[in-house]
Amino acid sequence: MREVIHIKSRSFQNVRASIKEKVSEAIQSVLPIFIIVALLCLTLCPVTPDLMLSFLVGTLLVVVGMGLFSLGAEQSMTPIGAKIGTALTKSKNLPLILIASFLLGFAVTVAEPDLQVLAETVPHIHNTVLLFTVGAGVGFFLVVGMLRILTGKKLRIFLLIFYGIVFLLASFTDQNFLGIAFDAGGVTTGPMTVPFILAMGLGVSKIRSDKGAEADSFGLVALCSIGPILSVLILGFFYKAGQGVQGGVSDPANFGNTVELGRGYLSALPDYIKETAIALLPVVVIFFLFQFFSLKIPKRNLAKICIGLLYTYVGLVLFLTGVNVGFSALGTVLGSTIAQERKYLLIPLAMLLGWFIISAEPAVAVLEKQVEDVSAGAISGKVIKKSLSIAIAVAMGISMLRVVTGISLLWFLIPGYAAALLLSFFVPDIYTAIAFDSGGVASGPMTATFMLQLVIGASNALGGNSLTDAFGLVAMVAMFPLLSVQTVGFVYELKKKKAENKEPSQGDGSLDIVELWEDAA
Repeated sequence: MREVIHIKSRSFQNVRASIKEKVSEAIQSVLPIFIIVALLCLTLCPVTPDLMLSFLVGTLLVVVGMGLFSLGAEQSMTPIGAKIGTALTKSKNLPLILIASFLLGFAVTVAEPDLQVLAETVPHIHNTVLLFTVGAGVGFFLVVGMLRILTGKKLRIFLLIFYGIVFLLASFTDQNFLGIAFDAGGVTTGPMTVPFILAMGLGVSKIRSDKGAEADSFGLVALCSIGPILSVLILGFFYKAGQGVQGGVSDPANFGNTVELGRGYLSALPDYIKETAIALLPVVVIFFLFQFFSLKIPKRNLAKICIGLLYTYVGLVLFLTGVNVGFSALGTVLGSTIAQERKYLLIPLAMLLGWFIISAEPAVAVLEKQVEDVSAGAISGKVIKKSLSIAIAVAMGISMLRVVTGISLLWFLIPGYAAALLLSFFVPDIYTAIAFDSGGVASGPMTATFMLQLVIGASNALGGNSLTDAFGLVAMVAMFPLLSVQTVGFVYELKKKKAENKEPSQGDGSLDIVELWEDAA
C-alpha cells in the first residue's frame, strides 16, 4: 500500500514539475513583450486602466494556456504522430499512408491555435472557410512530403517547383489575399502542427533503410507551410474581398470595474470551449480509430495520452480567451496611438520587439539543439540564436516600413525567397531543410497575436489598407530565418573546406570537427 502511495506521489510531483517547466517557458516567451508594453503604457502611450487590467488578465491566461498546451501537445500530439507514422509504415499500404496523411494534416491544422487567432483577425473571409482552406492545403502537402520521404527526392526540387507556382499565382490573385496567404503559411507551422508532423515524418522515414532516410524527414514542415499559401491564393480567385475592407481590429475592452471585467471574460469562455472542442475532435476521433484497429497502446500509456489531450484542450481554451478578449485589443490600441502621436517610433519599436520575441521563443531552443546535433557541435546554438534575433528584428522593421510606406509585399518576398532558394545550391541539403523548417519556429504565438494586432492598429491609424499593408508580417518573420540559417551554414561550409586544405600536423582540431560533420551530414 505504501509503495502505491509513493508511486502516486512521485507521479504527481513529476506532473507538477512538468507543468511548472512549461509555464516557466511561456513566461519567458511573454515577459519581454509584457515589460516593453507596460513601459510604453506607463510613459509614452498611456491607456485607460480598464484596458490595462484586461491586458494583465489576458496575459495571465495566455501564459497558463501556453504552458498547459505545450505540455499537452508534448504528451499527446507527439506520441500520437509517432505511433500513427510507425503504424502506417508497418502497413506498407501506400494509399492508406496518403489518405491518412491528408486527414491528419487537415485535422491537426484546424486545431492549431496560431491559425485560429489569424482567422479571428481576418475580416473578409469567414473563419470556417479560412480554417478549412488552410487545413486542406496542409493535408495535401503532407501527402507530397510523405511521397518525398518515401522516394528520397531532393527537397530543393520540390521547393523550386512549388514556390515558382506560388509567385506565379501571387501575380494574378486578389492582392487582399496576398499577405493573408503568406501569413497563413507562417502560423500553420505552430506548437500543435510541428511536433505532430515531425514525429509522423520520422515514423514514415523508417520504411527506408538507406543512410539519408532520417535526414529526409526534415523539410516536411517546410513543404507543409507551402500548402496554406497556395490554397489561400487559389481561394482569392473565387472568394472576392470587398473593396476598401479594413483589417480585423479587436474591439478595445471597456470594463468599468473588475466585476464587468470578469463578466467579459466569462461571457467569451463558452464560445472558445465549443470552438476548441470542435477543432480537436477530428484528431481525437482519428487517433482512437487507429487505436482500435492497429495501435493497441497499453492502458497506462493510453491514459497518459488522454491526459495530454485534456491539457491541450484546457490550454487552448485559456490561450484563445486571453488572446482575443484582452491581449490583442491592447496591441491594436497601442499601434494606433503610436502611429498618431509618435510615428517615428514605429520602426525601432517593431525591431526591438522582434529581437526579444525570437530571443525568448522556447521553440528556438529546439532549433539550436537540432543544428548543434547536425553539425556535431561545429555550429553553436548561440550563433543560430543571434542570427535569428537579427533576422527577425529586420523582418519586423521591414514589416512596419511597409505599413508606413505602403510598399508591396512581393517586393520583399520574391527576392527573399529567390535568395533562399539560390543558397540551397551552396549549402548541405540538411541545412536547407532545417532553414525552411525554422520559419515555423520563428513565427510563434507572440507574432500571430500581439505583433500582428500592433501592425494592424498602426496601419488603420495611418489610413492605409491593413489587408495589403499589415498582413504579411508573419510571412516576413517566416522568410528571414531561411536566409539566416542557410547563411550560417554557408559560412561554416566555407570553413570546412578551408580546414580540409590544412595539414593534419597543425593540430588545431579542425579536421576532427570536419570528420564529425561529414559523419553527421
